[in-house]
Amino acid sequence: MSALPLSFFQRLPKTDLHVHLDGSLRVETILALAQEQGVELPATDIPGLRSAIHAGENTGSLVKYLEAFGITLAVLQTKEALHRVAYELAEDAARENVAYMEVRYAPMLHVQQGLRLTEVVETVLRGLHDAQHDHGIESRLILCGIRNISPESSLEMAELVVAYKGRGVVGFDLAGAENDHPAKDHHEAFSLVRRNNINVTIHAGEAYGPASIAQALHDCGAHRIGHGCRLREDGDLLHYVVDHRIPLECCPSSNVQTGAIASLPTHPLRLYHNLGARVTINTDNRLITDTTVSRELWLTHTEIGLSLGDIKQLLLNGFKSAFLPFHEKRRYLSMISLQLQAFHDDGSIDEALLASSELQLNTPTVDGEPPTDDPES
Repeated sequence: MSALPLSFFQRLPKTDLHVHLDGSLRVETILALAQEQGVELPATDIPGLRSAIHAGENTGSLVKYLEAFGITLAVLQTKEALHRVAYELAEDAARENVAYMEVRYAPMLHVQQGLRLTEVVETVLRGLHDAQHDHGIESRLILCGIRNISPESSLEMAELVVAYKGRGVVGFDLAGAENDHPAKDHHEAFSLVRRNNINVTIHAGEAYGPASIAQALHDCGAHRIGHGCRLREDGDLLHYVVDHRIPLECCPSSNVQTGAIASLPTHPLRLYHNLGARVTINTDNRLITDTTVSRELWLTHTEIGLSLGDIKQLLLNGFKSAFLPFHEKRRYLSMISLQLQAFHDDGSIDEALLASSELQLNTPTVDGEPPTDDPES
Protein backbone atom coordinates (compact mmCIF):
# COMPACT_ATOMS: atom_id res chain seq x y z
CA MET A 1 0.00 0.00 0.00
CA SER A 2 1.33 3.46 -0.91
CA ALA A 3 2.25 5.94 1.79
CA LEU A 4 -0.47 8.23 3.10
CA PRO A 5 -0.10 11.93 2.20
CA LEU A 6 0.83 14.71 4.59
CA SER A 7 -2.66 16.19 4.20
CA PHE A 8 -4.11 13.05 5.79
CA PHE A 9 -2.01 13.53 8.91
CA GLN A 10 -3.01 17.18 9.12
CA ARG A 11 -6.60 16.07 9.68
CA LEU A 12 -5.79 13.73 12.57
CA PRO A 13 -6.50 14.93 16.13
CA LYS A 14 -3.22 15.23 18.02
CA THR A 15 -1.14 16.58 20.89
CA ASP A 16 2.21 18.34 21.14
CA LEU A 17 3.67 17.71 24.59
CA HIS A 18 7.23 18.85 23.88
CA VAL A 19 7.37 22.23 22.15
CA HIS A 20 9.53 25.20 23.16
CA LEU A 21 7.98 28.65 22.96
CA ASP A 22 11.27 30.35 22.09
CA GLY A 23 12.00 27.86 19.31
CA SER A 24 8.60 28.05 17.63
CA LEU A 25 8.17 31.62 16.38
CA ARG A 26 7.15 32.56 12.87
CA VAL A 27 10.10 34.02 10.94
CA GLU A 28 7.93 36.93 9.87
CA THR A 29 7.17 37.66 13.52
CA ILE A 30 10.86 37.75 14.46
CA LEU A 31 11.48 40.29 11.68
CA ALA A 32 8.49 42.41 12.73
CA LEU A 33 9.36 42.35 16.43
CA ALA A 34 12.99 43.20 15.71
CA GLN A 35 11.94 46.21 13.67
CA GLU A 36 9.53 47.38 16.38
CA GLN A 37 12.08 46.94 19.16
CA GLY A 38 15.20 48.07 17.33
CA VAL A 39 16.86 44.68 17.70
CA GLU A 40 19.68 43.92 15.29
CA LEU A 41 19.38 40.56 13.55
CA PRO A 42 21.98 38.59 11.54
CA ALA A 43 19.68 38.96 8.51
CA THR A 44 16.71 41.15 7.61
CA ASP A 45 14.96 38.91 5.11
CA ILE A 46 13.16 35.58 5.53
CA PRO A 47 15.65 33.33 3.66
CA GLY A 48 18.63 34.93 5.37
CA LEU A 49 17.12 34.69 8.83
CA ARG A 50 16.06 31.07 8.30
CA SER A 51 19.64 30.30 7.29
CA ALA A 52 21.04 32.08 10.37
CA ILE A 53 18.75 30.04 12.59
CA HIS A 54 19.66 26.83 10.70
CA ALA A 55 15.95 26.13 10.28
CA GLY A 56 15.60 22.47 9.35
CA GLU A 57 19.35 22.04 8.82
CA ASN A 58 21.47 19.39 10.51
CA THR A 59 23.66 21.20 13.03
CA GLY A 60 25.63 18.18 14.22
CA SER A 61 25.29 18.85 17.93
CA LEU A 62 22.84 20.02 20.55
CA VAL A 63 25.11 22.91 21.54
CA LYS A 64 25.20 24.19 17.94
CA TYR A 65 21.44 23.72 17.65
CA LEU A 66 20.86 25.81 20.79
CA GLU A 67 22.73 28.80 19.31
CA ALA A 68 19.59 29.79 17.39
CA PHE A 69 17.86 30.67 20.64
CA GLY A 70 20.13 33.68 20.99
CA ILE A 71 18.30 35.16 18.00
CA THR A 72 14.77 34.32 19.09
CA LEU A 73 15.26 35.38 22.71
CA ALA A 74 16.49 38.80 21.60
CA VAL A 75 12.95 39.73 20.53
CA LEU A 76 11.11 38.00 23.39
CA GLN A 77 11.76 40.49 26.19
CA THR A 78 8.45 42.42 26.19
CA LYS A 79 4.92 41.52 27.19
CA GLU A 80 3.63 42.39 23.74
CA ALA A 81 6.09 40.01 22.08
CA LEU A 82 5.47 37.17 24.50
CA HIS A 83 1.70 37.44 24.12
CA ARG A 84 1.92 37.54 20.33
CA VAL A 85 4.28 34.57 20.06
CA ALA A 86 2.26 32.44 22.50
CA TYR A 87 -0.96 33.24 20.63
CA GLU A 88 0.58 32.52 17.21
CA LEU A 89 2.08 29.22 18.35
CA ALA A 90 -1.31 28.02 19.54
CA GLU A 91 -2.96 29.36 16.38
CA ASP A 92 -0.48 27.50 14.16
CA ALA A 93 -0.97 24.28 16.15
CA ALA A 94 -4.76 24.58 15.97
CA ARG A 95 -4.58 24.86 12.16
CA GLU A 96 -3.16 21.32 12.01
CA ASN A 97 -5.72 19.94 14.49
CA VAL A 98 -3.59 19.87 17.62
CA ALA A 99 -6.28 19.59 20.28
CA TYR A 100 -4.01 19.81 23.33
CA MET A 101 -0.53 21.31 23.71
CA GLU A 102 1.97 21.76 26.52
CA VAL A 103 4.28 24.69 25.83
CA ARG A 104 7.59 24.91 27.68
CA TYR A 105 10.04 27.74 28.25
CA ALA A 106 12.29 29.28 30.93
CA PRO A 107 10.84 32.57 32.20
CA MET A 108 14.27 33.63 33.53
CA LEU A 109 15.44 34.05 29.92
CA HIS A 110 12.85 36.77 29.26
CA VAL A 111 13.71 39.38 31.91
CA GLN A 112 16.57 41.19 30.17
CA GLN A 113 14.50 44.36 29.80
CA GLY A 114 13.05 44.42 33.29
CA LEU A 115 9.98 42.18 33.13
CA ARG A 116 9.14 40.44 36.38
CA LEU A 117 9.05 36.64 36.29
CA THR A 118 5.37 36.70 37.20
CA GLU A 119 4.67 39.00 34.23
CA VAL A 120 6.48 36.61 31.92
CA VAL A 121 4.35 33.67 33.07
CA GLU A 122 1.03 35.51 33.11
CA THR A 123 1.55 37.10 29.69
CA VAL A 124 2.19 33.76 28.00
CA LEU A 125 -0.80 32.25 29.80
CA ARG A 126 -2.97 35.08 28.47
CA GLY A 127 -1.72 34.51 24.93
CA LEU A 128 -2.56 30.81 25.11
CA HIS A 129 -5.93 31.55 26.70
CA ASP A 130 -6.82 34.04 23.98
CA ALA A 131 -5.90 31.49 21.31
CA GLN A 132 -8.07 28.89 23.02
CA HIS A 133 -10.99 31.31 22.93
CA ASP A 134 -10.47 32.05 19.23
CA HIS A 135 -9.33 28.66 17.91
CA GLY A 136 -10.43 26.02 20.42
CA ILE A 137 -6.98 24.60 21.23
CA GLU A 138 -6.31 23.81 24.88
CA SER A 139 -2.78 24.66 26.05
CA ARG A 140 -0.88 24.46 29.33
CA LEU A 141 2.60 25.59 30.41
CA ILE A 142 5.70 23.71 31.54
CA LEU A 143 8.38 25.93 33.08
CA CYS A 144 12.04 25.04 32.59
CA GLY A 145 15.20 25.23 34.58
CA ILE A 146 18.39 25.33 32.52
CA ARG A 147 21.08 22.72 33.18
CA ASN A 148 24.00 24.92 32.24
CA ILE A 149 22.98 28.07 34.14
CA SER A 150 22.70 27.25 37.85
CA PRO A 151 20.79 25.10 40.35
CA GLU A 152 19.73 28.30 42.12
CA SER A 153 17.99 29.61 38.99
CA SER A 154 16.29 26.24 38.53
CA LEU A 155 14.99 26.45 42.09
CA GLU A 156 13.57 29.90 41.29
CA MET A 157 11.77 28.40 38.27
CA ALA A 158 10.47 25.58 40.47
CA GLU A 159 9.07 28.15 42.89
CA LEU A 160 7.21 29.74 39.98
CA VAL A 161 5.78 26.35 39.04
CA VAL A 162 4.48 25.90 42.58
CA ALA A 163 3.01 29.40 42.59
CA TYR A 164 1.12 28.81 39.35
CA LYS A 165 -0.02 25.25 40.00
CA GLY A 166 -3.69 25.05 39.07
CA ARG A 167 -3.44 28.32 37.15
CA GLY A 168 -2.22 27.00 33.82
CA VAL A 169 1.23 25.63 34.74
CA VAL A 170 1.25 21.83 34.83
CA GLY A 171 4.89 20.79 35.06
CA PHE A 172 8.58 21.45 35.54
CA ASP A 173 11.35 20.60 33.07
CA LEU A 174 15.12 20.78 32.93
CA ALA A 175 16.45 21.80 29.50
CA GLY A 176 19.73 23.08 28.07
CA ALA A 177 23.11 21.52 27.34
CA GLU A 178 23.07 17.96 28.68
CA ASN A 179 26.78 17.08 28.54
CA ASP A 180 28.65 17.87 31.78
CA HIS A 181 25.51 19.29 33.40
CA PRO A 182 23.86 16.44 35.36
CA ALA A 183 20.24 16.81 36.36
CA LYS A 184 20.94 15.72 39.94
CA ASP A 185 22.78 19.01 40.53
CA HIS A 186 19.31 20.60 40.46
CA HIS A 187 17.87 18.28 43.11
CA GLU A 188 16.44 21.10 45.26
CA ALA A 189 14.23 22.26 42.40
CA PHE A 190 12.94 18.76 41.74
CA SER A 191 12.39 18.13 45.43
CA LEU A 192 10.29 21.28 45.79
CA VAL A 193 8.16 20.42 42.76
CA ARG A 194 7.58 16.81 43.81
CA ARG A 195 6.68 17.80 47.40
CA ASN A 196 3.92 19.90 45.86
CA ASN A 197 2.64 16.97 43.78
CA ILE A 198 3.53 18.59 40.45
CA ASN A 199 4.55 16.80 37.26
CA VAL A 200 8.19 16.53 36.16
CA THR A 201 9.61 15.96 32.69
CA ILE A 202 13.33 16.12 31.96
CA HIS A 203 15.39 16.35 28.76
CA ALA A 204 17.53 13.21 28.98
CA GLY A 205 19.26 10.72 26.71
CA GLU A 206 19.59 13.20 23.85
CA ALA A 207 23.20 14.40 24.01
CA TYR A 208 24.23 12.00 26.77
CA GLY A 209 23.78 8.27 27.36
CA PRO A 210 21.20 6.20 29.24
CA ALA A 211 22.81 7.13 32.57
CA SER A 212 21.22 10.55 32.08
CA ILE A 213 17.81 8.92 31.74
CA ALA A 214 18.34 6.77 34.81
CA GLN A 215 19.33 9.87 36.79
CA ALA A 216 16.25 11.74 35.57
CA LEU A 217 14.01 8.89 36.70
CA HIS A 218 15.62 7.68 39.90
CA ASP A 219 17.34 10.78 41.30
CA CYS A 220 14.97 13.48 40.04
CA GLY A 221 11.61 11.70 39.89
CA ALA A 222 10.74 12.42 36.24
CA HIS A 223 7.26 11.33 35.14
CA ARG A 224 8.13 11.71 31.44
CA ILE A 225 11.39 11.73 29.50
CA GLY A 226 12.17 14.35 26.86
CA HIS A 227 13.73 12.64 23.81
CA GLY A 228 15.29 9.48 25.32
CA CYS A 229 17.07 8.62 22.07
CA ARG A 230 19.83 6.68 23.80
CA LEU A 231 17.55 4.58 25.97
CA ARG A 232 18.10 1.64 23.59
CA GLU A 233 21.70 1.40 24.84
CA ASP A 234 20.48 0.01 28.18
CA GLY A 235 17.99 -2.82 27.70
CA ASP A 236 17.25 -3.17 31.41
CA LEU A 237 16.41 0.52 31.74
CA LEU A 238 14.38 0.38 28.55
CA HIS A 239 12.19 -2.37 29.98
CA TYR A 240 11.86 -0.41 33.22
CA VAL A 241 10.48 2.51 31.21
CA VAL A 242 8.10 0.19 29.34
CA ASP A 243 6.94 -1.62 32.49
CA HIS A 244 6.32 1.60 34.41
CA ARG A 245 4.50 3.28 31.50
CA ILE A 246 6.88 6.25 31.49
CA PRO A 247 6.09 8.33 28.39
CA LEU A 248 8.82 9.23 25.92
CA GLU A 249 8.54 12.64 24.26
CA CYS A 250 10.08 11.74 20.90
CA CYS A 251 10.99 14.54 18.48
CA PRO A 252 12.32 12.67 15.40
CA SER A 253 13.44 15.49 13.09
CA SER A 254 15.00 17.47 15.92
CA ASN A 255 16.98 14.39 16.98
CA VAL A 256 18.50 14.12 13.50
CA GLN A 257 19.16 17.87 13.41
CA THR A 258 21.13 17.79 16.68
CA GLY A 259 23.08 14.68 15.72
CA ALA A 260 21.47 12.56 18.43
CA ILE A 261 20.26 10.21 15.68
CA ALA A 262 22.04 9.58 12.37
CA SER A 263 18.89 9.50 10.22
CA LEU A 264 15.15 9.12 10.56
CA PRO A 265 15.07 5.43 9.50
CA THR A 266 17.50 4.64 12.33
CA HIS A 267 15.44 6.40 15.00
CA PRO A 268 14.74 4.02 17.91
CA LEU A 269 11.13 5.10 18.39
CA ARG A 270 9.96 2.14 16.30
CA LEU A 271 11.83 -0.24 18.60
CA TYR A 272 10.39 1.51 21.64
CA HIS A 273 6.87 1.32 20.22
CA ASN A 274 7.17 -2.35 19.28
CA LEU A 275 8.33 -3.15 22.81
CA GLY A 276 5.24 -1.45 24.19
CA ALA A 277 6.70 1.86 25.35
CA ARG A 278 4.41 4.86 25.58
CA VAL A 279 5.87 6.80 22.66
CA THR A 280 4.55 10.28 21.84
CA ILE A 281 5.43 12.38 18.77
CA ASN A 282 6.28 16.06 19.17
CA THR A 283 7.88 18.99 17.36
CA ASP A 284 10.46 20.25 19.89
CA ASN A 285 10.90 23.56 18.01
CA ARG A 286 8.56 24.33 15.13
CA LEU A 287 10.78 27.06 13.68
CA ILE A 288 14.30 25.79 14.30
CA THR A 289 13.43 22.26 13.19
CA ASP A 290 11.10 23.60 10.47
CA THR A 291 8.31 21.18 11.27
CA THR A 292 4.79 20.54 12.53
CA VAL A 293 3.28 17.65 14.46
CA SER A 294 1.60 16.51 11.24
CA ARG A 295 4.94 16.43 9.44
CA GLU A 296 6.56 14.48 12.28
CA LEU A 297 3.75 11.91 12.16
CA TRP A 298 4.01 11.72 8.37
CA LEU A 299 7.77 11.16 8.58
CA THR A 300 7.22 8.53 11.25
CA HIS A 301 4.99 6.80 8.69
CA THR A 302 7.06 7.33 5.52
CA GLU A 303 10.64 7.24 6.86
CA ILE A 304 10.40 5.10 9.98
CA GLY A 305 7.74 2.76 8.63
CA LEU A 306 4.92 2.88 11.16
CA SER A 307 1.44 1.92 9.96
CA LEU A 308 -1.70 3.98 10.46
CA GLY A 309 -2.64 1.63 13.28
CA ASP A 310 0.69 2.39 14.94
CA ILE A 311 0.20 6.13 14.39
CA LYS A 312 -3.24 6.00 15.99
CA GLN A 313 -1.70 4.40 19.07
CA LEU A 314 0.94 7.15 19.21
CA LEU A 315 -1.82 9.75 19.07
CA LEU A 316 -3.70 8.11 21.93
CA ASN A 317 -0.40 7.92 23.83
CA GLY A 318 -0.15 11.69 23.57
CA PHE A 319 -3.47 12.20 25.33
CA LYS A 320 -2.70 9.47 27.88
CA SER A 321 0.61 11.16 28.69
CA ALA A 322 -0.72 14.71 29.07
CA PHE A 323 -0.16 16.41 32.41
CA LEU A 324 -3.90 16.63 32.95
CA PRO A 325 -6.19 15.35 35.71
CA PHE A 326 -7.40 11.78 35.24
CA HIS A 327 -11.00 12.71 34.44
CA GLU A 328 -9.89 15.18 31.75
CA LYS A 329 -7.71 12.55 30.10
CA ARG A 330 -10.65 10.13 30.16
CA ARG A 331 -12.79 12.67 28.33
CA TYR A 332 -10.11 13.32 25.71
CA LEU A 333 -9.51 9.61 25.12
CA SER A 334 -13.20 8.96 24.61
CA MET A 335 -13.47 11.78 22.08
CA ILE A 336 -10.25 11.04 20.21
CA SER A 337 -10.87 7.28 20.02
CA LEU A 338 -14.17 8.03 18.33
CA GLN A 339 -12.61 10.50 15.89
CA LEU A 340 -9.84 8.11 14.88
CA GLN A 341 -12.38 5.56 13.65
CA ALA A 342 -13.08 7.91 10.73
CA PHE A 343 -9.52 7.56 9.35
CA HIS A 344 -8.80 4.51 7.18
CA ASP A 345 -5.70 2.71 5.91
CA ASP A 346 -6.51 3.51 2.28
CA GLY A 347 -6.33 7.25 3.00
CA SER A 348 -10.06 7.80 3.00
CA ILE A 349 -11.81 9.73 5.75
CA ASP A 350 -15.40 9.03 6.75
CA GLU A 351 -16.53 12.63 6.86
CA ALA A 352 -19.99 11.75 8.21
CA LEU A 353 -18.50 9.75 11.08
CA LEU A 354 -15.96 12.48 11.75
CA ALA A 355 -18.68 15.13 11.86
CA SER A 356 -20.74 12.93 14.17
CA SER A 357 -17.81 12.36 16.51
CA GLU A 358 -17.02 16.06 16.60
CA LEU A 359 -20.64 16.77 17.52
CA GLN A 360 -20.36 14.32 20.40
CA LEU A 361 -17.27 16.13 21.65
CA ASN A 362 -19.49 18.95 22.77
CA THR A 363 -22.33 16.77 24.07
CA PRO A 364 -21.79 15.83 27.74
CA THR A 365 -23.11 12.54 29.05
CA VAL A 366 -25.77 12.39 31.75
CA ASP A 367 -23.23 11.88 34.54
CA GLY A 368 -20.63 14.13 32.94
CA GLU A 369 -18.19 11.27 32.41
CA PRO A 370 -18.17 9.71 28.92
CA PRO A 371 -17.15 6.04 28.70
CA THR A 372 -13.56 5.40 27.64
CA ASP A 373 -10.76 2.93 27.60
CA ASP A 374 -8.53 2.98 30.66
CA PRO A 375 -5.97 5.76 30.05
CA GLU A 376 -3.40 3.70 31.94
CA SER A 377 -3.59 0.68 29.63
